Amino acid sequence: MKLNKLFLSLLFVGFCTAGFAQQTSKELKELKQKKEAIERQIELAQKNLNKTANGKKLTLGQINTIKAQVRLMQDKISTINSEMRSLDNKITENTGKVHNLQTRLVDLKKEYAGMIRFAQRNRNSYDKMMFIFAANDFNQAYKRIKYLQQFGQYRKKQAAYIQGTEKDLNNQISVLDHDLKNKTNLLKEQLNEKNRLDKKKSEQAVVLNNLSKDERKYKQDIQKNRQQQAAIQRQINAEIQRQIAIARKKAEDEEREAARQAALKAKADNKPAPVNIPTKQKTNSEVLRATPEAERLSTAFENNRGSLPAPVSNGYISTHFGISKFEQATVNEEGVKYHTSEDASVRAVFNGIVTSITPVAGRYVVLIKHGEYFTVYYNLKSVSVGRGASVTTKQNIGVVANTDGVPELGFQISRSGKTFLNPEAWLAR
Repeated sequence: MKLNKLFLSLLFVGFCTAGFAQQTSKELKELKQKKEAIERQIELAQKNLNKTANGKKLTLGQINTIKAQVRLMQDKISTINSEMRSLDNKITENTGKVHNLQTRLVDLKKEYAGMIRFAQRNRNSYDKMMFIFAANDFNQAYKRIKYLQQFGQYRKKQAAYIQGTEKDLNNQISVLDHDLKNKTNLLKEQLNEKNRLDKKKSEQAVVLNNLSKDERKYKQDIQKNRQQQAAIQRQINAEIQRQIAIARKKAEDEEREAARQAALKAKADNKPAPVNIPTKQKTNSEVLRATPEAERLSTAFENNRGSLPAPVSNGYISTHFGISKFEQATVNEEGVKYHTSEDASVRAVFNGIVTSITPVAGRYVVLIKHGEYFTVYYNLKSVSVGRGASVTTKQNIGVVANTDGVPELGFQISRSGKTFLNPEAWLAR
């Protein structure tokens, strides 16, 4: 019947839009979580800034914190814009649902009105009996009896469809009203965030103006900072190369021992000694993945690309990987730097072996080996693991130290001791 066709067509449309609705809701939830995470990072940055601002001297830490806040606020506005676009899609979708339900309700009521008119014309028992007895034969009379029974059931079912559709329509209108209120709140939040960003940019301009007034002094501070960073990086590179050299010597010793054992066996069996053919020197990667355990650990580390936990449980990246410009100075970062909370715990990002703990300028650098990969954690004021210890993912390995009054952790990822990788591509967002 016409009603069944209408119901099936609307049901098909409902199934088609259900998947899109779930995807939109999931996207909105993820954007909201991202926005809340950014706001926590902004609050942490402000807390660090308030602490350092108590001093009379403007520090590089303060400058970096303000710059990080500006970036975070811009990220939050971008997230709000994405949230609004997703919400607009949801509003459009829900508006379409309301329209479809209204159309459906009108058609159902028309069908029902027609049935009521038919029932009124044949409302007494005499008319029904005459309808049955007017059949040409018994078979037709039976079909007419079944038709009258089905007609009554169908009318009840249609009344239930109408009630259900009215309920769905009211629910969908409520959802649409809720979405429209959310959009209004987002517009207000966007405006407030833009005002916050403008104020922070004004604060940044004042700071940079103060910086330019005493440019010579801050250039000296920047140069000192770069020298300290270069010294730390030399120590990190040297330690990684030392670990590779140890692994290479171990592999070569094992090869020599295997050759010696083969010669002894040949002599015992009265066979010619095997000829030792010089082999091509192994690459760093081959040396570091030489054992089955190292191979498995390297593969596991690679498979977790994009899902490794951050080396601190709360904080934000203040300095990104690669070449960055700080006023007139250009710096090439081999990793990232996190600003975090006071006395924050530093944690291993994956299972591995602590290969070295190196003191540098009163702080510590911890190197953890994951087969072919190394993770580096520097600027720790204390360490809670020992050299040679096995660590697991998220295990506490120490406490972060302050730099220019701000708790700051440096983090790097190296492969085979030749290439430093961008940690942001490996860490979970």
